[in-house]
Amino acid sequence: MSKKLINKVEKSFISEFNTNPLMIFSPGRINLIGEHTDYNNGFVFPAAIDKGIVLAIEKSDNNYSKVISIDMHEELILNLKNLKKIKENTWKNYIIGVIAEILKKGKEFTNFNCVFAGNIPVGSGLSSSAALENSLALGCNELFNLGLSKRELIHISQKAEHNYVGVNCGIMDQYASMFGKQGHAIFLDCKTLNSELVPVHLTDYEVILVNSNVKHALAESGYNDRYAVCQKIIKLLNKPSLRAVSIEELNTLKAKISESDYKKGLYVLQENERVVACKNALKDNDIKSVGEILFQSHIGQSKMYDISCVELDFLVETAKENDSVIGSRMMGGGFGGCTINLVLKKDLQDFKTKVSTRYKEKFNKDCSIYKVKLGDGTRVIK
Repeated sequence: MSKKLINKVEKSFISEFNTNPLMIFSPGRINLIGEHTDYNNGFVFPAAIDKGIVLAIEKSDNNYSKVISIDMHEELILNLKNLKKIKENTWKNYIIGVIAEILKKGKEFTNFNCVFAGNIPVGSGLSSSAALENSLALGCNELFNLGLSKRELIHISQKAEHNYVGVNCGIMDQYASMFGKQGHAIFLDCKTLNSELVPVHLTDYEVILVNSNVKHALAESGYNDRYAVCQKIIKLLNKPSLRAVSIEELNTLKAKISESDYKKGLYVLQENERVVACKNALKDNDIKSVGEILFQSHIGQSKMYDISCVELDFLVETAKENDSVIGSRMMGGGFGGCTINLVLKKDLQDFKTKVSTRYKEKFNKDCSIYKVKLGDGTRVIK
């Protein structure tokens, strides 16, 4: 968590509204493994990180609420009695969605002022959206004593995304951002929301993210298309979710669905198995096996679920050729964003140089490389 970011947001709020705010930090998240399994009631293995959103909030005497995004140089004026989704794709819908979903629960609160900024790289797949949703949800809960539990808050954040942003996301991002613990990953059952904190001891290795700095137009529509494929499969099998489907049952659909749709269903079933295997390998301190599972996951994402892109495939292949990397895969919804890599600490600089140089040569574009630490979840900081 950046003290510089906290100071910037706090000073900006005081300068704008001339009062001291309640301060919230909400982290982004990485996902060690388990992509597109969450909305299929499967297993995921995310962790909160040390980068996120800092949000300042306080009550207002005005007859409107004002929200300022420092990073976007934009502001939103809200009428709490007449909340409407904005047509264009904008951060404002995350704010409107969270407020609207809290009000739907019959909770009443007055107008407020809010300022926020973050240090999560845009488009990186580190879930800045969940961090923003959770920061506002917790901020309102604390400021107005709404009495909502953290579990209720993450469902508010998820519904904001469904109903006001139009992404049929699972609960993983919001859960990891809210409940993360320093030095741990969360093995989460998305069907029951039972979770287990698993210590992550990488000893000689670091978690390194390589941002492709591309986001293809397919990102949101592709996500929803794959959600629709999964829904089609469970409808044909009369099952509540892909979690309840066996490979044998999926095989009975081979003549009824396209090969592409079959592969997508099979990917989800296999990815679920990989999440469990990854958890067990971490518990056994078998870091090499964790890395191998990451490589396997990427093959599934790229060749079966079809959510990768040439830039991400290139980054994983480049990592695979490097002896200091024991695992790599694309992370997030797909069609751009980051790869997650397990890299030997002593070879870190060499890895950065090779990847940066080769990516620039291939795409005439820079990639960005970040080291992340596993951190605590959404909380009041002041």
